[in-house]
Amino acid sequence: MSRPLRIQYPDAYYHVTCRGNEQRAIFRNPEDQKVFFRLLARSVNIFEVRLLAYALMPNHFHLLVCTPKGNLSEFMRHFNISYTGAFNRKYRRSGHLYQGRYKSFLIDADNYLLEVSRYIHLNPLRMKSKEPIETRWRNLLSDPSTSLPGYLNSERRTDFVHYATLLAYFGDNDRKASHDYKKFVAEAMEKDIPTPLEKGKGTGIIGEEDFVAEIKQWFGKNTQDKKSAREQPALRELDKRVSADQLIDEYAPLVNLSREALTTKGKQSTERAMLMELLYRLCKISQPEIGRLLGGIDYSAISQARKRLYIKLQNEPELKKKFNQIQVKLSQMSRLKI
Repeated sequence: MSRPLRIQYPDAYYHVTCRGNEQRAIFRNPEDQKVFFRLLARSVNIFEVRLLAYALMPNHFHLLVCTPKGNLSEFMRHFNISYTGAFNRKYRRSGHLYQGRYKSFLIDADNYLLEVSRYIHLNPLRMKSKEPIETRWRNLLSDPSTSLPGYLNSERRTDFVHYATLLAYFGDNDRKASHDYKKFVAEAMEKDIPTPLEKGKGTGIIGEEDFVAEIKQWFGKNTQDKKSAREQPALRELDKRVSADQLIDEYAPLVNLSREALTTKGKQSTERAMLMELLYRLCKISQPEIGRLLGGIDYSAISQARKRLYIKLQNEPELKKKFNQIQVKLSQMSRLKI
């Protein structure tokens, strides 16, 4: 069976994991974790990667990362070599530390980023233990082996973790966002919600059908790891952007509406939903960011509006034709190439 594709492009989100060779420990004591964090922070800085979440277990680790430069393979190669070298020198050993290459899932961020972060933060609770789950949950809230404590208490945050992306899904108030994120994580523990990683089996993509289809359209079924950006035209196209303000200004006259009508909270229309979709496609910004641009609406409302639009586009040929024409015009105005 062929392994899932390693798809790389700018601003992609991934769940990444590495397991110790023959299930052996990769962390023998807290000092090893400190070395791991120091080297991880260095690699994050060198490759300009955004680390959103982590969880360290005795024989494996989980990372949630965003790669603005589309360089996951380079980042993971540098980091894994760095930690393997440090571990081998300390314990006077040689050879592989990990069981094969790292494993990764590409994430449909708008629909699954929060769920994957929750899965990572609750991973320690999946380990066998004689302690009651309530005790283990309390310990988890302050355990530095995961990034969860920093999400719940700003005083426990570290410089190399990017907390803002996940907390933005819960609003602009930092304290309230932390409180709501804690409730969100606890909900999965109490209800035993299934792991989102099941969604990615077979494809290597954790996402809705339209996201998976779009990725396959961009990269094709035969995309290989070793291909460079020069060999992947789609990769270069995904890195092209237009500013959100510019797009809104250019879009408004195309649908005969004012900017105010399109960006005021409470106003719902097909034109407004199309704007949401175009901002997402052409500006490469997240749904929380789109929500702030369009009057401060919740990211879930953006997601639902886009899904409703997707259904309408499938069932209304004239609307789909109009949408495609507008997309082409905006791309030409912005000197983008779709």
